[in-house]
Amino acid sequence: MASRFSGALQITNLDDFITPSQECIKPIEMKPSGSRTGSKIKIQSDNAYSAINEIQQPEKLQKVEITLADCLACSGCITSAESVLVTQQSREELLRVFQEKVAQQNIENTDSKYIVVSLSVQPILSLAQRYELTPEQALRRLAGFFYQLGADSVLDMTMADDFALLEAAKEFIERYKASKEGAKNQLPMLSSSCPGWVCYAEKTHGNFILPHISITKSPQQIMGSLVKYRLAEIMGLSSEQIYHVTVMPCYDKKLEASREDFYNQQKETRDVDCVITSIELEQMLNEYDLMLSEADEGEIEQPFGSYSEEIDNKLWGHRGSGSGGYADFIFRYAAKHLFDEENVTVDFKTLRNPDFQEAELKKNNEVLLKFAIINGFRNIQNIVQKMKRGKCAYDYVEIMACPCGCLNGGAQIRPEGNVQPRELALTLENMYHKLPTSNPEENKVAQNLYKTWLGGEHTDKVGAYFSTQYHEIQKMNTALAIKW
Repeated sequence: MASRFSGALQITNLDDFITPSQECIKPIEMKPSGSRTGSKIKIQSDNAYSAINEIQQPEKLQKVEITLADCLACSGCITSAESVLVTQQSREELLRVFQEKVAQQNIENTDSKYIVVSLSVQPILSLAQRYELTPEQALRRLAGFFYQLGADSVLDMTMADDFALLEAAKEFIERYKASKEGAKNQLPMLSSSCPGWVCYAEKTHGNFILPHISITKSPQQIMGSLVKYRLAEIMGLSSEQIYHVTVMPCYDKKLEASREDFYNQQKETRDVDCVITSIELEQMLNEYDLMLSEADEGEIEQPFGSYSEEIDNKLWGHRGSGSGGYADFIFRYAAKHLFDEENVTVDFKTLRNPDFQEAELKKNNEVLLKFAIINGFRNIQNIVQKMKRGKCAYDYVEIMACPCGCLNGGAQIRPEGNVQPRELALTLENMYHKLPTSNPEENKVAQNLYKTWLGGEHTDKVGAYFSTQYHEIQKMNTALAIKW
């Protein structure tokens, strides 16, 4: 049966979690030698590689490890997977950092890292479902587990989520007005919080699609700026003294954290030092022979200020999709600020499949806004082809690489028994919509940070901390990429 996908998507298995291609495999590393005649490579009985030089003395060759920097610079695959060797982003590396900190606490005059852990909502829901806890219980017990390991501070990410929504909404208003004045490549504006989608766009469609992608950072990277710069100021630390860990539903977040755009050359530090996923957290708990329900509770700190004096919960959600509610919030924000339509009802209707939805804002039978939510590479490919043919009628598209979005992220805990992934994702979505709902426009802590820390809502500081850029990656011409 002929495939319905383009050659760009035909890498390994035809599903939405695309694994690396053979192009990323580097079996051996050859170091320069003084030999004029060169060397031969021989495979030993233990499958190790040895170089035989001109005097017939074998020299064992070292295998090359593929780092995240290699992965980002390569165009051989579309997105990442757990099979990529990412040593600096592994749970083993995180445990090493914790153990090193605990060991240094017994030594005087030692500058140990101040470890901050930021918890995103999707992994908390995944772990709550796995261990039969309420989301709030899972949040606090995760905090207790990280404090037990050696963390100095555990934070939730509501503040970063709200900043991401606010900045993306403001960006959409600017793009919409610019498009009405004749500026090109402004609409549709495409979301940028999913690193799998961004990586695919950079490597496959390059400069055609990149101008349409929102330049607003993802919540993970906004949280990185908040922790490494604002929290550092509050604690009287330099940003390089902080080791920042995020807990995410997606392996691709490891790649995102490793982008050179999020590395401060002057201070030699990343905004996010290590990303740990839901699956890895479950593995860590198993290694400690600990059920999350048995862990002690810990306090979620709010160093920037409390979101609400009325609600004691530290875990918040947003209206709209379980991927952060981008389309829902920007739709309502644009209706208010462009057309003076307040308290509009956002009704996303399912089209050809559950992962393709659209909503319209109409007035006097005129369509003022048309938004879409698209999940999974199958639907992504369709929308990209529509854009290339000039037949995309949407103003904004919320795009996530995983089917069902972030609640079904590639690193979320897999369902047990006969439960299907979509069933589990729907269960997590119901849990998500029962959480207290944050309204970014009414977030007084965010408003205060705009004034006191950033100096306003449209300053260079806001751009530096909350915006980024993308880069077309040229396709490599290698023998493995040739279709014979």
